[in-house]
Amino acid sequence: MTAKQILKELKALGNENTKKILLRHGAREPVFGVKVADLKQLLKKHKLKVDYQLALDLYATGNFDAMYLAGLIADDEKMTKKDLKTWAKLAYGGWLPTFVVPWAASGNKHGWALALEWIESKQELIAATGWWTICSMMSIKPDEKLDLPALKKLLKRVEKEIQTERNYVKDSMNDYVVALGSFVSGMKDIAIKAGEKIGPVMVDKGETACGTPFSPDYIRKVESKGRLGKKRKSARC
Repeated sequence: MTAKQILKELKALGNENTKKILLRHGAREPVFGVKVADLKQLLKKHKLKVDYQLALDLYATGNFDAMYLAGLIADDEKMTKKDLKTWAKLAYGGWLPTFVVPWAASGNKHGWALALEWIESKQELIAATGWWTICSMMSIKPDEKLDLPALKKLLKRVEKEIQTERNYVKDSMNDYVVALGSFVSGMKDIAIKAGEKIGPVMVDKGETACGTPFSPDYIRKVESKGRLGKKRKSARC
């Protein structure tokens, strides 16, 4: 299938109530308002799995639904550094910097280097994308493939800078503390200690009902469920 053909189907699947929800969460026009469950059904219907070029074409449309769908079928290993930088640059908000770009980057050989580059960006969303990429990497990569000393050093940076950071960056840094303590074995105590020193983090979530978790409480909740250090099979959802 082509991106043009898929856009036609996405338009038919669009729902006004879903569109309103997506817009409140940071999407912008053009957006049809397709539920994630319907996006996945579309993939099953056409037996679409990993497709490097189609993912690039869908993301390039600028349509929010198509861009999210691109994240679901992206070929992480084939994506070039230029591809990932382009995606990060076009990730204007919503779930694009939070999920879509980090999904692809975390499975790519350039992911770690790009994440470290992005967190230094003066552009708020690109910086946040970098932190969320590292979160995604911690959730799926075996601990032995992670740079643990670097992760500890980044935690110290978060502890020092989070409360004065930009809104999206503050949100992603808070998620970093949670991810470090939850997904990386042996990091629970230092993550909780850092979270308690940081204190509650106030993030403007706009017109949504979403809150910002207090990282120590969230990590303890993960521990109570016996899931500390448990990795995900895939970052995608």
